[in-house]
Amino acid sequence: MRPYELYVGLRYTRAKRRTHFISFISLISVLGTVLGISALISVMSVMNGFEKEIRARILGAAAHIQLLGADGAIASWEPLAAAVKTNPEVLATAPFVNAQGLLTNGTTVRGVFVRGIVPELENTVADFNTHMRAGKLEDLRPGEFGIALGISLARGLRLNVGDRVTLVSPQGQVTPAGLMPRLKQFTVVGIFSMDHNEFDSSLALVNMRDAQVLYRMDSGVSGLRLKVKDIDRAPEITRELAKTVTSDVFITDWTQQNVNYFRAIQIEKRMMFFILTLSIAVAAFNLVSMLVMAVTDKQPDIAILRTLGASPGSIMRIFMVQGVVIGMVGTLLGVAAGIVIALNIDAIVPAIERLFHFQILSREVYYISELPSDLHWADVAWTAAMSLVLSFVATLYPSWRAARVNPAEALRYE
Repeated sequence: MRPYELYVGLRYTRAKRRTHFISFISLISVLGTVLGISALISVMSVMNGFEKEIRARILGAAAHIQLLGADGAIASWEPLAAAVKTNPEVLATAPFVNAQGLLTNGTTVRGVFVRGIVPELENTVADFNTHMRAGKLEDLRPGEFGIALGISLARGLRLNVGDRVTLVSPQGQVTPAGLMPRLKQFTVVGIFSMDHNEFDSSLALVNMRDAQVLYRMDSGVSGLRLKVKDIDRAPEITRELAKTVTSDVFITDWTQQNVNYFRAIQIEKRMMFFILTLSIAVAAFNLVSMLVMAVTDKQPDIAILRTLGASPGSIMRIFMVQGVVIGMVGTLLGVAAGIVIALNIDAIVPAIERLFHFQILSREVYYISELPSDLHWADVAWTAAMSLVLSFVATLYPSWRAARVNPAEALRYE
């Protein structure tokens, strides 16, 4: 681009117009771009924060990778654990027993998922210790028939640490009176809160040996839970283990176990990105309107430049510079505002709540009562690039129209 085209384009951008209406449209275009970009960056950061928060809460109790026996049980889990540990990506393994049952306390009954664990090994693959509200996971000792409950489940059954509760196994036993369910009293030794409804309202932890006795599994287990170095590589590690493990097991990772959660979040992120992109497109349309009026206003100047030897391409580039500069200003201001909002969302939202006296996420309704934010620089780069492209495209038609101005017609009434 020749220097005079850049100079004239920048001069048109900052020069006073004969009418203030064009300046007003230019300001509206810049503000529209700023609002669109800042809203897009902020909303995408909040969506990323929700995804990160939900993933952290799910993986606090769920395994990165699970190996399940093909027939519902694994007779000998130690050799299988030794085999999977040969993979350098596997950090820890823990056996478990999965079962279902009913917990009864007086006339109150709740259906539960019972997980038999080895506390020392479970702490290496899950994060229960940091979420214990009462008691310790180590209190689940074999033969003592202790139980740890989710906080919502404990409240529903009106139980505290030290109380006794009856676990009803669906595996009945034959008696002269017919088939009777198996009952066993457990002592509540711990209450945990994972801040996730699925675990807090329906999960009960017992010692693995007690679960084996109650559900008649002898020394067998339902499967193995694995913790890996990089949770994002869990699907790839799963495929590697499937090639090396010779036992008859099913292997699943956390993305398969919770696919509905994360698929819904990804769909919402795409739709929000598309919807908020439209606001930036509206600002680009305003830029088109401003440049069209600027071309009409500057027709005498265009005619003089043409008579001095400026080519149609030069005239086109002058107005492209003007539009791109306005788009760049709006993009830079919008990116700066979006980053500031995204990084300070934890302070901005409480201030808005105090100002208007309402709570955006009520603790009584939502399990996440604060808006999380996780700024991804890739999202910022994509948003800025998209805004610049739209700004450039918006300059094409007005610039082409300026290049077609006839000098004689433009100067006829001057």
